[in-house]
Amino acid sequence: MATPILEVKDLQVHFPIRRGLLQRTVGHVKAVDGVSFTLNRGETLGLVGESGCGKTTAGRALLRLIPATGGTAAFDGQDIFSLAPEAMRTLRRRIQIIFQDPGGSLNPRMRVGNIIGEPLLVHGLATGDQLRSRVEELLVRCGLWKQAADRYPHEFSGGQRQRIGIARALALDPDLIVCDEPTSALDVSIQSQILNLLKDLQDERGLSYLFISHDMAVIHHICHRIAVMREGKIVEMGTRDEVIRSPKQAYTKELLDAVPEADPHRKRIAAPKADRPGGVHAAPASKA
Repeated sequence: MATPILEVKDLQVHFPIRRGLLQRTVGHVKAVDGVSFTLNRGETLGLVGESGCGKTTAGRALLRLIPATGGTAAFDGQDIFSLAPEAMRTLRRRIQIIFQDPGGSLNPRMRVGNIIGEPLLVHGLATGDQLRSRVEELLVRCGLWKQAADRYPHEFSGGQRQRIGIARALALDPDLIVCDEPTSALDVSIQSQILNLLKDLQDERGLSYLFISHDMAVIHHICHRIAVMREGKIVEMGTRDEVIRSPKQAYTKELLDAVPEADPHRKRIAAPKADRPGGVHAAPASKA
């Protein structure tokens, strides 16, 4: 078997609870508590769960955007959490992120060309005409047009801004992209376009995705394997078909029941009420 590009073992992210005048630590919120998984080259692993389950925290900890409390994360054999700042800077060329809010993740005071080209400038990979050419190439590949480089983010729709975010993530030609709910702020029709773009880019470039979402329908469309998170832990993991067609946990069934049914005359088989965990509410069955 091929060596995984990412191997996470017992990842923990705990946030202190402070009280009193001296702000003493009286406890911890265990946002991520012992998460382990592997991600293979060219694969999409879906990290799915309700809001607040710790999936986004896990993704950002792997990028060292927030500190991990414990555990290890090896990217291509390198322990991410033990790397010195200069080594981590080099590694960031190979690991990128697409944020949930396409508007909030783009600097409104910068032109699109500067936003996409900034990573290339920071890492000294392109300047001048070469930089402009590379930016235009990325824009066109992500479904925009060359002249978009001269405009500001507010001049674009939500879907177009997310395409800009994808182009920025691709600028350094990474091997792994953490997709942090990249379609949750978009209309359904635009969601499918963005998902298809991500799949095409994966086929072309051999990208690996850690795809974070609360939407089982989106996860089913794009992921090869699925890890279900609840309260900071992975409670179920398997291939897409195993988890979607034969879920073992009642919590996973609740997430599946929450997916809207396209056919209003089709009854949904919901989990028994006694088995339903708190925090997720199944969509009611339609009347035939």
